[in-house]
Amino acid sequence: MDMFFRQMWVDERLKFDGPTEILRLNNKMVEKIWTPDTFFRNSRKSISHNMTTPNKLFRIMQNGTVLYTMRLTINAECPMNLMDFPMDGHSCPLRFGSYGFTSSEIRFTWRKGLKSSVDCPKESISLLQYDLVGQTLSSETVKSNTGHYSVQVVHFHLQRKLGYYLIQTYIPLIMIVVLSQVSFWINKESVPARTVAGITTVLTMTTLSISARQSLPKVSYATAMDWFIAVCFAFVASALVEFAAVNYFATLQANRLKKEKARQDKLEVLAAGSEDDDTISSDSSPQGGLKRRNHSVSYSEPHLPIFLQQGSAFPQFPQLAGTSQIDVYARVLFPLTFALFNLVYWYIYLANDTMPTARE
Repeated sequence: MDMFFRQMWVDERLKFDGPTEILRLNNKMVEKIWTPDTFFRNSRKSISHNMTTPNKLFRIMQNGTVLYTMRLTINAECPMNLMDFPMDGHSCPLRFGSYGFTSSEIRFTWRKGLKSSVDCPKESISLLQYDLVGQTLSSETVKSNTGHYSVQVVHFHLQRKLGYYLIQTYIPLIMIVVLSQVSFWINKESVPARTVAGITTVLTMTTLSISARQSLPKVSYATAMDWFIAVCFAFVASALVEFAAVNYFATLQANRLKKEKARQDKLEVLAAGSEDDDTISSDSSPQGGLKRRNHSVSYSEPHLPIFLQQGSAFPQFPQLAGTSQIDVYARVLFPLTFALFNLVYWYIYLANDTMPTARE
């Protein structure tokens, strides 16, 4: 963060009398007086701006009050709980105090109180992934091996913006789940079409889940986005398993019909053979034998329609035509279950205020 850090203290040794109420001195004069050894306890990297000259302001009042202002850029650590990601809120602390003086020697206080000492103008706040909801000020005493130290704490309350993740992750996941459920309306005899649709949606879901996890720290627990991805993946995989079940039961039914048809054809051949034996004495001419041979050939080589010979998706048995009962139920249960899941999911995470937990 980039900020103007202002400190004021009273040094009676710097009192003066004269027509000038405020001495506006060069920042090089700071090195000639006592200044507090303030440091930021949870900063990882701090930069004091020096272009084109050191960005510092130094003033001394007649009563010995010193105003010392500098421009700083601080990179501080912020503990985050990502269980509600990307609908999460965080309270990022900034702690500062004296490095060498204990609380009995120097004590920090907020000059304008706990509500007005930190000012964050809206025009100067620019965060791509978060909204600054507010800030909370407090004072505390930290105990260490060398004594007790006065520490000032500012908690910046941040709420993550959801728009990016809606566009890049949530909406594509929902569309893929809907696309996987379109296969329920495809004829069950179109095995290649339904198989390609199922496998493609599964692979696309895997790619989206991997890309969504790349922008996250490697945490050991599941986030809200992880739960959504897992449920969407389960719906897509279930659609593929549903077609496997449809194809399996259709195959069982086709095998049963084949056995029944073969048994019926065998009975018809036996019945036709007994009739030929009964009439052989009355029809013993060569023409009669030729008719019997032609009759037997017609049973051994049944004629198939041209669309069956070319591998059409139309079933070989008319009893197999039509929609499977599993597809009929899936057309209703899958969309309703997914809609109910979305309703519960978004209600839980959007209605839940994560900021009170962060403020604690």
